[in-house]
Amino acid sequence: MGVQQAQAEAPGVECSVQSGREPERAAPEQVGLDARKLEAALGFAAGRNRLNVQVFRHNCLIGEGPTNAQTDNVAWNIWSSTKSVVSVLAGMAWDEGKLDLDAPIDRYLPPGLGDAEHRSITVENLLTEASGMKTGVLTEGITGVIPLDPNSAVQALGVPLINPPGAEFSYSQRNVDLLSYVLELAVDEPLQQFAQRELFDPLGIERGDYYWARDRSGHTYGYAHLMIPPKDFAKLGLLVSNDGRWGDRRIVSSEYLRKARTPSAANDCYGYLFWVGAGCAETADFLPPDVYSMSGLGLQNVFIIPSLDLTVVWTGVFGDVSSHGLSGIVANTKELPHEFFRRLFAAFDDQPVPDPGPYVEPPLDLDPGSYIDSGLLLAVFGIGPAAYPGCNVFSCLNVPLAAPFADTAPGCVILVCLGPDPRTPGIR
Repeated sequence: MGVQQAQAEAPGVECSVQSGREPERAAPEQVGLDARKLEAALGFAAGRNRLNVQVFRHNCLIGEGPTNAQTDNVAWNIWSSTKSVVSVLAGMAWDEGKLDLDAPIDRYLPPGLGDAEHRSITVENLLTEASGMKTGVLTEGITGVIPLDPNSAVQALGVPLINPPGAEFSYSQRNVDLLSYVLELAVDEPLQQFAQRELFDPLGIERGDYYWARDRSGHTYGYAHLMIPPKDFAKLGLLVSNDGRWGDRRIVSSEYLRKARTPSAANDCYGYLFWVGAGCAETADFLPPDVYSMSGLGLQNVFIIPSLDLTVVWTGVFGDVSSHGLSGIVANTKELPHEFFRRLFAAFDDQPVPDPGPYVEPPLDLDPGSYIDSGLLLAVFGIGPAAYPGCNVFSCLNVPLAAPFADTAPGCVILVCLGPDPRTPGIR
């Protein structure tokens, strides 16, 4: 049975998004799923390190993982899913006329910061990960984890361009840190202040719920390090799945989200910091073609399938099974989503697509050079051609730097925020 027919024949229960702490719920049978089979799918995911799983249909929460009660309210690093949140904020700034997607970032940067080649990068180049910057995903990110970065946006302006802006997709962490800085300049206020007032407050995400890391100059990281409870992460996913509306309020325009879900010229799997289409990133090959996702290290995901009015949110610590060991787990990230969605789709009264059978792992294709670049690491210390002049771990452009960990909230360590300190982020 086709996806559109399955959607048309699903029962008519609809829920409303909620700014309170609890979403509206419905029984699986009310939205066309078998409760027993859905529970089996959720149990399978929990057995694969999925610490929190939420399944929504027609905005109704219809399924929760067995450990959700322990993890729902705990702030958790969603890693690169943070990029999609930055995309939404960029869309809101665009809606307000404060950010021109076609403009070179020269329009927003202070005079004299960055060379002409870097200043010619457009906002859309940054949104589509097509800045042309050299990449080393782990070495770009490790100094944010430590954290040592003096000023991640200034550091980005020192990264060599190996392609002309817009020509090629290159998954750069610094690229999105530069975008978050440009966005701050465009809205003329700190990014988190803008995000809290315009995005988080309307959704009922309180300032004490989350911790979003900043570099030592006080600029918010765009590439990762938004530590947010799964309940709040789900609200962000539902906002996008509702095409930018939150109840009666328009948060971000459908026009922008249409752009965000459209494959870019540089990568037919990538839009504006969202992965789009089946078989892209962690998205299983057999899912309906309109699927798109937020994707973070270790499988921190929101999967949205508009044709099924289905949103799946999960967090955890990897969970794939690979015959290639750790290298396979890093490189082949579709095994767990494939096996989970097989089970989830089997719970539908009208199965959306035929069962594709067990996952078949492809040959290992892992390029260490795309993960590690010692030049980008040395640049943080002011060493080498990727270093921005006058910016290192001791000072950056003559601006005093906060000490490492000075920004870190109590109890927040790399992955999660835990502990009894009342200042520790999380839903209380």
